[in-house]
Amino acid sequence: MSTHINAPEGAIAPAVLLPGDPLRAKFIAENFLENAKCYNEVRGMYGFTGTYKGVPVSVQGTGMGQPSLSIYVTELFKFYNVQTAIRVGTCGGVTDKVQLRDTIIVNSACSDSCLLNQRFGNLHYAPTSSFELVRAADRIASEMGIRYAVGSVTSSDFFYDKNENWKKWAEYGVLGIEMESAELLTLAAEYKRRAMAIMTVSDHILLGGATTAEERQTTFTNMMKLALETIVATK
Repeated sequence: MSTHINAPEGAIAPAVLLPGDPLRAKFIAENFLENAKCYNEVRGMYGFTGTYKGVPVSVQGTGMGQPSLSIYVTELFKFYNVQTAIRVGTCGGVTDKVQLRDTIIVNSACSDSCLLNQRFGNLHYAPTSSFELVRAADRIASEMGIRYAVGSVTSSDFFYDKNENWKKWAEYGVLGIEMESAELLTLAAEYKRRAMAIMTVSDHILLGGATTAEERQTTFTNMMKLALETIVATK
């Protein structure tokens, strides 16, 4: 029985977008989905289901950090049989290979989280996106003509990181720092589902520059459309 998602059976589509911000979930539902209906308001973590180009799609807020995402994604996979999950979130850029507001198609996610340690102990798991989804997203992003890169991000438990670990991650080719993707990809592997993440660079740690809270909530539409088109292309 689901504890944090109060939706009846059949209310959630097989494919789900996962923004961290529940208000971004509301924005996606109102601006991209047809006949969207709210199925969840528990703890203010909105969830909606509608259609995009005739394909059923849900969008579910997950909150900030891997423990919060883990709750919602586990329930989506375990209790609602979601088969495809795409995180649509923001990250801080750590390399000059990406610029502010660029889109990142995430093919893998590093992490400093103890969630991986609790699962694997001394083993080191490499959370990886579905190749089918990444391949489709790469093609569609190119067709859209947007500025994007394909690569790794790091899912950190720190937002205010005084140790500046981003410098080490950047040294090894990571494009951005965020807080959720590694857990999503790990859960997808556990439940044998498809998952990936698409990021917008909302601030740039290396080069400087940042976007406003309103911009993060309502204007990062390239990644939203890219995620939806990827779902349609791989349904």
